[in-house]
Amino acid sequence: MSDATTDIFATLAGLSEADRTWLVRSLPGPMQRELAERWVGGWAQHGQVPPVAGDWRIWLIRAGRGFGKTRAGAEWVTAVAGADDGAEIALVGATAADVRRVMIEGPSGVRAVAKTGQTPRYTVSRGEVRWPNGAVARIYSADVPDQLRGPEHSAAWCDELAKWRRGDAAWDNLLMGLRRGVQPRVVVTTTPRPTALMKRVLRARGLVETRGATRDNPFLPAVFVDHVEDAYGGTLLGRQELDGEMIEDLAGALWSRARIEASRGVAPAELVRVVIGVDPPAGSDAGAGDACGIVAVGRDGDGLAYVLEDASVAAASPEGWARAVADCAARHRADRVVAEANQGGQMVRSVLLAADVALPVTLVRASRGKVARAEPVATLYERDRVRHCGRFAALEDEMCGLVAGGGYHGPGRSPDRADALVWAMSELMLGRRARAGVRGL
Repeated sequence: MSDATTDIFATLAGLSEADRTWLVRSLPGPMQRELAERWVGGWAQHGQVPPVAGDWRIWLIRAGRGFGKTRAGAEWVTAVAGADDGAEIALVGATAADVRRVMIEGPSGVRAVAKTGQTPRYTVSRGEVRWPNGAVARIYSADVPDQLRGPEHSAAWCDELAKWRRGDAAWDNLLMGLRRGVQPRVVVTTTPRPTALMKRVLRARGLVETRGATRDNPFLPAVFVDHVEDAYGGTLLGRQELDGEMIEDLAGALWSRARIEASRGVAPAELVRVVIGVDPPAGSDAGAGDACGIVAVGRDGDGLAYVLEDASVAAASPEGWARAVADCAARHRADRVVAEANQGGQMVRSVLLAADVALPVTLVRASRGKVARAEPVATLYERDRVRHCGRFAALEDEMCGLVAGGGYHGPGRSPDRADALVWAMSELMLGRRARAGVRGL
């Protein structure tokens, strides 16, 4: 490839999709085909390029959503098929439908990335993809691991390994049949989750791993990248889904991510009571402080609690965070504001009243640690008495960082949002019994 063509790839990456399409169409036909079909040394970004030749058996692409994992897997399979007319390739997804929809017929699947005149034929009834030179790939579902017991393959592509419900059996059967040819290999493309199989693969002999984040793909719409970064950037969920990190539950954590996921729900139209929990910043009496935790919680007539909103604000002045509390209370027609007074005493009440919080304010002073206060609230989740009405990534990251007997090990210096949740939930669901060791002012 000439230097001029290389420069074109760099230029295309920085253009909008409309401008990129216009530029490509303005080029001569042969160059259009070259641009469309050049992967390594062209469209491929760092982390999408196969490892250099060597003694590797598994190539794991562990990356965030939208990075281009599917494209990398499809391009690798296409290269394997093109180089070996006798290739027997396994395409393994969480389900057979996932294989068809994503790995074969998707916008980055093996049919979409095929070079001119080399598009493979997909035969649904036989569950196979066959290239013009005779190389063949067959569909397998990880949900039916016995399908992989017996067939032999020279290569395999496993997509979204972290979603496989019967992953260990499917993986074991696949590797036992990966014995055709001189150097059989498998590529794994996935956004990680801390499953037992993911941990096994990361420890496997002959593993080569490449990483990538959502933001690394220059061809994603900027509005999408900005939105997900604003919503999830810096949170544990964002680190997993956008940055491709494998986030595990902390040993002894009061809340697990599975427990929180099981608590998703929708609040009823009418709630018996709504309370706003507030954890004021430490600098509430000295101008702009740190984060102020503000969480709205409601209760229905059956005694279920609903986390309605995380309205927390960071680096706001006392007037700023007090106004955020007032606005949250108004949105949810709250009955009471419960605020920790350790960091400001009556100053907290004065700031809230100055912001026109037209409802009772209860100040509480903690005489126990954060984890001890949170334990009764965590029990409510275990008893299935709490619903999260939305995804509150920053709040949930902090909740999962509270460890029984071990303090706080989550993001940031302090679990301000989780503290606010605990104050509101204690007032709403546990009443005076929740404030053993907490003295009202």
